[in-house]
Amino acid sequence: MASTVEGGDTALLPEFPRGPLDAYRARASFSWKELALFTEGEGMLRFKKTIFSALENDPLFARSPGADLSLEKYRELNFLRCKRIFEYDFLSVEDMFKSPLKVPALIQCLGMYDSSLAAKYLLHSLVFGSAVYSSGSERHLTYIQKIFRMEIFGCFALTELSHGSNTKAIRTTAHYDPATEEFIIHSPDFEAAKFWVGNMGKTATHAVVFAKLCVPGDQCHGLHPFIVQIRDPKTLLPMPGVMVGDIGKKLGQNGLDNGFAMFHKVRVPRQSLLNRMGDVTPEGTYVSPFKAELGREIHALASASKPLASWTTQQGIQECREACGGHGYLAMNRLGVLRDDNDPNCTYEGDNNILLQQTSNYLLGLLAHQVHDGACFRSPLKSVDFLDAYPGILDQKFEVSSVADCLDSAVALAAYKWLVCYLLRETYQKLNQEKRSGSSDFEARNKCQVSHGRPLALAFVELTVVQRFHEHVHQPSVPPSLRAVLGRLSALYALWSLSRHAALLYRGGYFSGEQAGEVLESAVLALCSQLKDDAVALVDVIAPPDFVLDSPIGRADGELYKNLWGAVLQESKVLERASWWPEFSVNKPVIGSLKSKL
Repeated sequence: MASTVEGGDTALLPEFPRGPLDAYRARASFSWKELALFTEGEGMLRFKKTIFSALENDPLFARSPGADLSLEKYRELNFLRCKRIFEYDFLSVEDMFKSPLKVPALIQCLGMYDSSLAAKYLLHSLVFGSAVYSSGSERHLTYIQKIFRMEIFGCFALTELSHGSNTKAIRTTAHYDPATEEFIIHSPDFEAAKFWVGNMGKTATHAVVFAKLCVPGDQCHGLHPFIVQIRDPKTLLPMPGVMVGDIGKKLGQNGLDNGFAMFHKVRVPRQSLLNRMGDVTPEGTYVSPFKAELGREIHALASASKPLASWTTQQGIQECREACGGHGYLAMNRLGVLRDDNDPNCTYEGDNNILLQQTSNYLLGLLAHQVHDGACFRSPLKSVDFLDAYPGILDQKFEVSSVADCLDSAVALAAYKWLVCYLLRETYQKLNQEKRSGSSDFEARNKCQVSHGRPLALAFVELTVVQRFHEHVHQPSVPPSLRAVLGRLSALYALWSLSRHAALLYRGGYFSGEQAGEVLESAVLALCSQLKDDAVALVDVIAPPDFVLDSPIGRADGELYKNLWGAVLQESKVLERASWWPEFSVNKPVIGSLKSKL
């Protein structure tokens, strides 16, 4: 199924409908179209436009105001929509490698429409598909085309009923039988049931199942991924030995069928093992290559980025809900849906607090290596290279005395580098102190994580974001007309983030006296004031079409009260019953406008 967009800048970035927001848009210090083109690029904007236009013009994606679908109907509709996305072929396998940035762009567009749809597509094509591609080998490539043709439908089965973030405690086993060259996948009891697995509830035919790999002689080699067929693709009936089902209604994302599965001595071929990181010979010998430094750094950054992004989103949605007063609590305005659908981001694919420990452990390992072996701080992505100046950075102090001097992200950048060095030193000392007191390594890390390791990991990833933002807005390619607004945004994010660590900055001695904290607070307020007139235009740069946003108070024309009133009347069907209402002359213009929209 093909989908196209007409050329021309007007079609790509059309003017917004006239309304109360015109006056605010006129105050902007920059062109929102220019910033959109600089931020996204024309090709990416056209790609997103193609997706949004296809959804808006396809009856399958039509919005149904006031409709309250049953759980079964919603999940059926979501699957059909996911299937249609593959039919549109917005992103082929080849495109994913040629233009990797289109992958998150597609997920973002689908997520703006319905996070359940984005999650379903993501889990099948990227989580399941990427696991097969990145963890498997040439013998598994036949699955890739089947995934994108939807000949099979996949899920990623790691979490168990009683073992989520604690992956070391996962108990599903895969014992190798050399006589038949098969692995025997088995769930020892109900607590080892795979649980919370997206797509598994109703639609998945195959799963990447993580199980403890054991070879003859009772030698176990930790968790490894296996491709396991769990349903017949034609009938969707469970395969022999597999008990699979849906876990029921959730607080949000109910278009996604989260499920459970138990395996009773299910035999799969030896080739079902995704063998990039470890393999078993036909005779039953385990072999494994060693792991790339790049993978460790990416893991550390990703483990902290997910908590930062999900918690920031959670706080942002709640603040927007409260800023909209009672209207923000009305379901049709969709802030509640956004809040509920985002909420699982804080716990799935790893609980945020557990993930942060992965990052702090990475940093502590680097410092231990430096202390014991004199090694330099170096990483492929250079995210830790600044730590080479670790002793000198700790001697620095906050020396900015005026608000004007603070209005640059370079100030916060220097403070963040000191903060990471300080927290790394304090966490390392606390860890060693706990070990000397008799705690095991596991116990010692847990004891110092809450007050030391957690803020260390968050400060490190916030520093990384601030660093990348600073570098981006100061690159020569930034148009002169956009430098001021981007510079203010960079500085505001950096100083706002830093302000939440003020107590640590004082405790460690980087801040001293009242003036440091006052300057920081005043700088944040000053930047907010400077960006106030740019606020609406900045939203215009990233806002989806009204059809996708689907919120009466969030439409681009700014007529929030008129739009809200019309939506309420439509949902309550009052206009169909109250034939006398249009007779009130004061309401005739409003009624006429409402009828044209309804």
